Amino acid sequence: MRLPPPFCYKITSSAYADWIPKTMPTVRRRAYFPLGCVLPVLLMVLLAIGALLAPALAARTFGAPAANLGALKTTQYAIRLLWYDGLLTEPVDAAAAERLFAIPPGTSAAEVAFRLESQGFIRSADAFSDYLVYAGLDTRLQSGEFTLSPALSPAQIAQKLQDATPERVKYVILPGWRLEEVAASLPTSGLAIFPDEFLALTANPPARPSFLPENASAEGFLLPGEYVLNRDTTGEQFLAEMLNQFDLAVGQEMRLAFDRQGLTVYQAVTLASLVQREAVQAEEQPLIASVFLNRLAIGMKLDSDPTVQYALGFDPQRGWWRVPLTLDDLKVNSPFNTYQNHGLPPAPISSPGLNALQAVAFPAQSDYFYFRARCDGSGLHVFAKTFEEHLANGCP
Repeated sequence: MRLPPPFCYKITSSAYADWIPKTMPTVRRRAYFPLGCVLPVLLMVLLAIGALLAPALAARTFGAPAANLGALKTTQYAIRLLWYDGLLTEPVDAAAAERLFAIPPGTSAAEVAFRLESQGFIRSADAFSDYLVYAGLDTRLQSGEFTLSPALSPAQIAQKLQDATPERVKYVILPGWRLEEVAASLPTSGLAIFPDEFLALTANPPARPSFLPENASAEGFLLPGEYVLNRDTTGEQFLAEMLNQFDLAVGQEMRLAFDRQGLTVYQAVTLASLVQREAVQAEEQPLIASVFLNRLAIGMKLDSDPTVQYALGFDPQRGWWRVPLTLDDLKVNSPFNTYQNHGLPPAPISSPGLNALQAVAFPAQSDYFYFRARCDGSGLHVFAKTFEEHLANGCP
């Protein structure tokens, strides 16, 4: 017969009656918690603690969350950011150089994040997108060009994309401008260069290139065109960039061509500055250059109106280049007045464009000594070999 276990609470068979103690001991049952029930409870407790701590930890690392995010989403994104950790706080390459990054108008935050990752600025587009939402920056991204670097953390990159002010400025010098006109354009250019500072620097460039004679100003050597400059470019950097661009544009072939015309680089720029101011249409520049070279070859005065305009200077009503000139204007006492003086003026009178410089280097071959504006208002000129022809070309 199988014996029953001791201290059994209920015996239903009489066969076991002898085994029932006279006095039953009091038994206190222990609470039973299976391990499968304990772990979920512990996990829920840990999650609750994490949910309470995560926003504070995220705020300490990534700053305050967006005010309109709400408690639940704040906790959600805080946990995500803490999970990403180094993907948001560490740069891709601490030694990387700066590069331009463009955001076209209408680009979504998700697309910006994807392009940043694909171009190597950040490691994770997902982490970057979550940070944007957490910080409330996803709706404040600006379109434009930005100077970024993989040496910045993704959080720093996100902050830089909020500034609508471009870090680089497109600055244009127009052909035929004199230094004072360049200076006058600076206050509205976006560059932090004052006109007086610029004029002082160009009057006596601190870094004087070999093609600029001693004591000569930079007049004529600021090559016209469009320049992309950092907004914080200094006056000295600005001038150095202009002179460097001239040096690159006027290469060895052009300088040899100047020499074949019997001109130094400085003289060629001086002549080109006259050609630039005389020619309204670029296609006429080689022919106008030939007229001036023909006159120089026989010692004939150049009789160029722009040299008189330069000598007269600024007029409040008519600007720097006054038109028309009077007979008294043509008598102004100035070494720049080519109606009164033979040869080239002592210095350039404006910034000639590359076309005008090439016209002097490679002029048209002609027997012309005169030109005057056509009477049709086209801005073109009619050319003549003799003074009699020149007079006959006058307007009725």
